[in-house]
Amino acid sequence: MTPQAPTPAYRRLSVEERRSQLLEAALSLFAHSTPEDVSLDDVAEAAGVSRPLVYRYFPGGKQQLYEAALMSAADELRHCFDEPHEGPLLPRLSRALDRYLAFVDQHDTGFSALLQGGSVVETSRTTAIVDGVRRAAAEHILSHLHVDEPGPRLRMTIRMWITAVEAASLIWLDEGKQPPLEELRDWLVEQFVAVLAVTARRDAQCDELVRALATDL
Repeated sequence: MTPQAPTPAYRRLSVEERRSQLLEAALSLFAHSTPEDVSLDDVAEAAGVSRPLVYRYFPGGKQQLYEAALMSAADELRHCFDEPHEGPLLPRLSRALDRYLAFVDQHDTGFSALLQGGSVVETSRTTAIVDGVRRAAAEHILSHLHVDEPGPRLRMTIRMWITAVEAASLIWLDEGKQPPLEELRDWLVEQFVAVLAVTARRDAQCDELVRALATDL
């Protein structure tokens, strides 16, 4: 008789490992489908577990699972802006945008649903999670500018640029992911410099930053 291959030993996952597994499965589904089109059965099938097991870890059902997956995605987006404070500013910003746009590319449908809103599972908590990413991105940029006390015009300029990055990302998806990511990244960096330069005409703090950027190139 031909000897049978030994059956792989079953390894019981810890609570954190199982939760991570379910979140990863949910994120992969939300990345390519709107929340309304993803069911708990879909998540269970993607994770290779039963529906009751999904409920055991997320007793609040789809809403709780969606918010947890959204929080996980938000953490990943926040980390896109983690960049060492070394070297010229604009290359640092380019590297951060590379990571951000790679996330958009990988989670295209989910990214659109996340930012455009209108989902039946959207709540004040999910809105706050998304806004938290925007605020974290603004704080990262200000830290790279070495500004401890940004004035209102500078804060507004940074937040406006972040909004422009989000809008450009959504339009890029609608346009079939054109132009190429590298071109989009460079364009957004150029826009960052441009909006700072416009604000510099009215704000001494921004004018000082623009002058510093000119010597940093």
